[in-house]
Formats: sequence, C-alpha cells, structure tokens
Amino acid sequence: MKSYQNLIILQNLYRMKALGFEYIEPVVVNQKTSLHLPDALPQLHQMISQCHLCDLSKSRRQSMTGIGNPNARIMLVDGHVSMAEDESGTYYAGRSGASLQKMVENVLGLSCDDIYLTHAVKCKPFASQQPSPSEWNSCKPYVLKQIDIIKPEIIVALGPDAYTMLSGDETPFEQVRGQRIKFADTYIIPIYHPQFLLRNPSLKKETLFDLNTIKGYL
Repeated sequence: MKSYQNLIILQNLYRMKALGFEYIEPVVVNQKTSLHLPDALPQLHQMISQCHLCDLSKSRRQSMTGIGNPNARIMLVDGHVSMAEDESGTYYAGRSGASLQKMVENVLGLSCDDIYLTHAVKCKPFASQQPSPSEWNSCKPYVLKQIDIIKPEIIVALGPDAYTMLSGDETPFEQVRGQRIKFADTYIIPIYHPQFLLRNPSLKKETLFDLNTIKGYL
C-alpha cells in the first residue's frame, strides 16, 4: 500500500511541477488506508489478479490468487509464489509442487480439489529474495479475507515464513512445527516446506508424522 501511495504522490508532484508550482505544503500519507474487499472468492481473486499495491507487481508474470475447494476443511498457505509457479502460472509446479501434491494425495488421502492452496504473498519476490514487510503488509488483507471466507478447520503453514507472516509469532520454528496453534476462529499447524524437504530428506519422517496428525483432526 505504501508503495502505491508513493507512486500516486509522485505523479501528483510531477503534475504540479508541470503547472509551474515550485513549492507545496508537505504531503502526509494516510497509513490507515484500508482495502474494501469482496465477500466472495471469485471477486476477491479478480481483485488479487489486478493488484498493484507493491513493487512486486512490476516483475511478476501474474498474481497467484489461490486454487481449490472454496469450502475446504484444510487450507494450505505457502510463504510466497515460487519461480516455477510464476513462470508456469500453475500451482503445484516444479519438484516442490509435485512433492506437495503427493503429501496431499498419498498421506492426507485427499484430492487437491478437496483442499485450498494459496500464498501469504501472492507474487514472486525479486531475484528469489524473501518478501519485505511492506510487501507482506500489502498482501495480508487478501489472505486473511480468504481465511474468513473459506473458514477452514485447519490452516497448514508451509514453512517458517508462512507461519511467521500469518501468526506474527517469531518462536523458533522447531518449537512450533507440528503443533496445533489457535488462530482466530481456526488453528494453524506449521510443517516443513516441501522445498526444504527436498534439500533435507532425512526430515520426511517428521513431516509424515505431522501430516498424520493433521489427518487425525479431520
């Protein structure tokens, strides 16, 4: 939001300069500006796909809105869009996406159409960097609104980034992984990210245990 507001202010300053103004009173940015979000997923998805609230809109190929069952009992939240997802425009892309699909189908015993998958930050960060706080703050209303509309029984946070952004909790990830943590009217269960498991296959046993724990809550 702040980036978008700065753009509007800059455009207005150039316009004033073209009109011959040399000085204006300082501009105060309204930091309390809030988005008016629709209460239906199709309209919310359309709004997300056209979002330009932060600088990531300049480098992305598209915003990834979310996919799956709008009445899902389980909602998966990834930290941000991966390069493979951004390039293909599809979910469950690349080796990480294929691993996630196997977790859902082979362990949870569900179809990917049964769950809902989205991202905390809806676009791919610059140069594989982590999203900045301002970029997360721009996306935060969207993912919270998705949670409010879908009302999942369990939110599975994929990795520490997704968990910390959603919850605001900076507890070391190993202390919260696999725990059912109260979040608004539902619960978050953080698990290892599939990409992390590809680099650390010895931790797949812990993730299998966590996924079976999630399955037991359904």
